[in-house]
Amino acid sequence: MARSVRIEYGGAFYHVMARGNRREAIFLDNDDRRFFLQALSEACEKTGWRVHAWVLMGNHYHLFIETPEGNLVEGMKWLQNTVTRRFNIRQRQWGRLFGDRYKAVIVEGKLPAYYETLMNYIHLNPGRVGMVNVEKGESILDYPWSSMAGGNAVPLGKRAKGLAAEMGMRVLGFADTAAGRRELVSYLDRRILEEGKRSGEVTLAGEVDRRMSDLKRGWYWGRQEFGEKMLKLGQNLITKGKSRGYLRSPQKLEHGEREAERLVQEGLKAAAFQESRLAELKGSDPRKVALGMLIWKTTTVSQEWIARRLQMKSAANVSQLLSRTRSGKNNEKLPLALGEFIANQSS
Repeated sequence: MARSVRIEYGGAFYHVMARGNRREAIFLDNDDRRFFLQALSEACEKTGWRVHAWVLMGNHYHLFIETPEGNLVEGMKWLQNTVTRRFNIRQRQWGRLFGDRYKAVIVEGKLPAYYETLMNYIHLNPGRVGMVNVEKGESILDYPWSSMAGGNAVPLGKRAKGLAAEMGMRVLGFADTAAGRRELVSYLDRRILEEGKRSGEVTLAGEVDRRMSDLKRGWYWGRQEFGEKMLKLGQNLITKGKSRGYLRSPQKLEHGEREAERLVQEGLKAAAFQESRLAELKGSDPRKVALGMLIWKTTTVSQEWIARRLQMKSAANVSQLLSRTRSGKNNEKLPLALGEFIANQSS
């Protein structure tokens, strides 16, 4: 069966879901869940994503993602590869963690009705499968591995970077205050009682083409005219995709090589250092390491790219130096202007 094209554009919204290989567990303990959320936070920093909702289940996860720069594929490749690698190292396993290709339903997220149904669909998952029993006095907050307990229900200053909880509160009609957050939790608990254990079917009367617009089996979630617009965009992407040039277009490189190159050029300027002299410096020079760390944290280029561009010998060398920096073993002072540049880019 042919794979559907991934439709990407600036400002797109998606319902993303992935299951474990052979439907096996992808979270063996709470540390696995924390590591996943850490990787998701890093992906947001690298790509500029905004996550509107998430829930981690036993053998799968759901994400409600907005991509301001049209880079879903690039970000998902980094996220799933990183989660798999870290899981295998920690659990002393090998091979694939996730099963078939992740599902990505493009959503008409700027229309409140579709935004709200997806938010509720994700947050109600634990109640729908019986992991939260409201009849016995439990609450949606008793399941800690969703953006409701871990984001919407906590004050703004304690939310993870990249979580767009404030928009969800606004669309759902609740003030982003302590009282408003309590009202939202009560609303979801009532929904769990009203719905009971269901399969997760979601409909909007009179607006859904069940063959295509569906949060679980369709390829888009929105009005028919939105689906037609996305279909036309998808056909254009297929045509462009025949050219290798499309794969290296400015859109594809927005948070990749183009952004990394900008950081190199502006970083060298801030350090008052000429590019022609890069070869004279050791790979461990603190200026190179600091720029390499900035690029690795905020873009999706590989460590091989960093090693080649900053003349730091090899990807393995870059990996070792960045690990030392993260552990605090590299603490040499940087030129003031370069330090300020890096701080500004990281904030």
